[in-house]
Amino acid sequence: MKKFIGTLFLIYSVMGFAQEKMQIDEMIVSLERAALERWNNGDPSGFLELSAADVVYFDPLLEKRIDGLEELTKLYESIRGQVKVDRYEMINPLVQSSGGMAVLTYNLRSYVGDQDHKWNCTEVFRREPDGNWKIIQTHWSITKPSLK
Repeated sequence: MKKFIGTLFLIYSVMGFAQEKMQIDEMIVSLERAALERWNNGDPSGFLELSAADVVYFDPLLEKRIDGLEELTKLYESIRGQVKVDRYEMINPLVQSSGGMAVLTYNLRSYVGDQDHKWNCTEVFRREPDGNWKIIQTHWSITKPSLK
């Protein structure tokens, strides 16, 4: 009987862990999609609201890393209203999480008129003491850049 109860406890524990992981995965992807929707309409606030004060940001169009929300805000405000994406695809999002950390990776295809932009994205999220997830590290790169 003790073995049976122990086995049931183990099964419920594993099921609970799997359900929590699935909820975290869905939450992280949902947060990212909501921020992308705003970004694609010229509003960077979704990503700014989602970023922690100590966020770091890498972008292939910049020479160096951006450190902190204040500096990221300056960059994003300089392009506010200038981004207009007709449609996009978040391809194969994957969330890997452990404890209060989660890493989201995906490929992004952005369509602007007849242009097709292909990106790789990595976002590292941290669960804050208030329970909200915040981005602490962003890394964008161009998919298959031309090497001249």
